Amino acid sequence: MNRRTPARFAGLLSVVMLVASPAGARDGDDAVEGVVGPYGERPRYDEKGLTLTFPEEAKLQIGGRLHVDAGAAGLSLPGLPGAFPDNVAVRRAWIEPTLTIGKDWVIAFQYDFNDAMLPINDAFVAWKGLPDTILTLGNMKVPFSLEWLQSNNDTLFTERSLANALVPERRFGFAVGHHGQAWTAVAGVFGNAASNGVAGDGVAAAGRATWAPVMEERETLHLGVAGIYRSRSRGDADFSFSSQAEAFLFGRPFVDTGDLPGVASVSRLGAELAYRNGPFLVQAEYIRADVERFGGLPGFSFQGGYVEGSIVLNGEGRAYALTPQGGTTYATFKSVKVRDDRRVTRGGVGVFEIAARLSAIDLDDRRLRGGTERDVTLGLNWYPEPNLRFVADYIHGRVRPGAAQSDALGSAPFSVDTFIGRMQLYW
Repeated sequence: MNRRTPARFAGLLSVVMLVASPAGARDGDDAVEGVVGPYGERPRYDEKGLTLTFPEEAKLQIGGRLHVDAGAAGLSLPGLPGAFPDNVAVRRAWIEPTLTIGKDWVIAFQYDFNDAMLPINDAFVAWKGLPDTILTLGNMKVPFSLEWLQSNNDTLFTERSLANALVPERRFGFAVGHHGQAWTAVAGVFGNAASNGVAGDGVAAAGRATWAPVMEERETLHLGVAGIYRSRSRGDADFSFSSQAEAFLFGRPFVDTGDLPGVASVSRLGAELAYRNGPFLVQAEYIRADVERFGGLPGFSFQGGYVEGSIVLNGEGRAYALTPQGGTTYATFKSVKVRDDRRVTRGGVGVFEIAARLSAIDLDDRRLRGGTERDVTLGLNWYPEPNLRFVADYIHGRVRPGAAQSDALGSAPFSVDTFIGRMQLYW
């Protein structure tokens, strides 16, 4: 990861409010519209970014996001290495152009200038020419886990739960999604990530189905199940699971299986439950991963899960979005909305949200000690503007480190206390 020092951000906060509230916007209207261009295109700048609308029902939207983290952590055992190599760092720096052509075609691309390993996120073409159906080809999220499919702009905390270590990153593939009034189903076939050259991690078949028996404006009950089966060859890249303790700033994972030898296939199963009533939201997931090895060697089994809840103190609750623009992110909860009268630039105080989470991961097996961790997280979110968010999280974790980290962390259990803050700007 590309780290930054605090001096690099000395002038950052001075421009945040300017970007969050576009200069030149008229009273009661966030948009700034330009003159019509030579091809009939009309530029518009608002909280969604820069948009060019063309006469032939084409629209190019140029969005992005910037997440900057700062924090500190302490480990209970003396003699352990420092928790954070840097106390301030850029978590994400994305550019996100999206081209919409008519009603049927969407071309999306996301590039993270801060991630040297996997800079390409979404990079797909989606077609919506069939009723209630989306066909997508490209790099996208594998349809698995409610928490993972939510945008990182919309998650309750700075990082997803420990259980997210069992969820694969984006992969290149083909997916088909379909939905009814209260249900969704999406399935696809996936290779490796586009940044890794598509090949080298076997072939996976994945599917997810959701049902909302209650889906009203103020109340939603969400149920979901998902599964992935990935078949691998002997020549594929190394395979492992690890978790970085719900904070990007940590220099190393605490629980880590290390490279697992001779992985022939990996199966994952996940169950989802969520309920929203007005400003209150609670959601939970359980994930299990089973690893089979070549030559009939004994396999491994790992598991994780979380329960989290939030209350929006002075605003509306998080809306439920059944269908995406493209890709596989069906049936998720969106971010908190900030009404005009609550915006700081309009004389308001913004919107506040409190949240709590209990999460766990178990990477131990009878034949392997990958480690276990249990985290309790308390969080406060402040939304001063529609596209600006400040996050403050306190995380208390109890860790029994894995053998792969024993040289640095030893084998004795220890606790870790972490404070993380984030400035999150998205447009």
